[in-house]
Amino acid sequence: MRDHIVKSIIDLSMTFEDIRTIAIVGLSDNQDRPSYGVAEYLSRYFRIIPINPKLDNWKGLKSYASLSEVPEKIDLINVFRNPEFVPEIVDEAIKLGIKRIWLQLGVIHEPAKKKAEEHGIEVVMDECLAVVHRLKKH
Repeated sequence: MRDHIVKSIIDLSMTFEDIRTIAIVGLSDNQDRPSYGVAEYLSRYFRIIPINPKLDNWKGLKSYASLSEVPEKIDLINVFRNPEFVPEIVDEAIKLGIKRIWLQLGVIHEPAKKKAEEHGIEVVMDECLAVVHRLKKH
């Protein structure tokens, strides 16, 4: 098992219990996209808020163009965007007081991660939230 997956499980083992609402930035309505499958899995355990300006809804859930438009508390941001978009997502999280960001596999941006952590945001980078959640459950 990869060391950083184990670290992710250990780091978040106490916080999964506190997570109720996950905003998925870059959620697609295309069933062939990884974000769709991950959201479908996570929706069994958490309230999902789709964030994608190109979608009206995802499986009947209202989609928002940005995190700032969401009228409720977000416990975790799960990011399925290209790395160049991560800094603006981090800035929005800081502004909104969101304390957890999960960057999916292949989404790597060290300076944005550092900035988030300097603002007290817990960040997991380059991991699949669904995989880690499954592993943590067992």
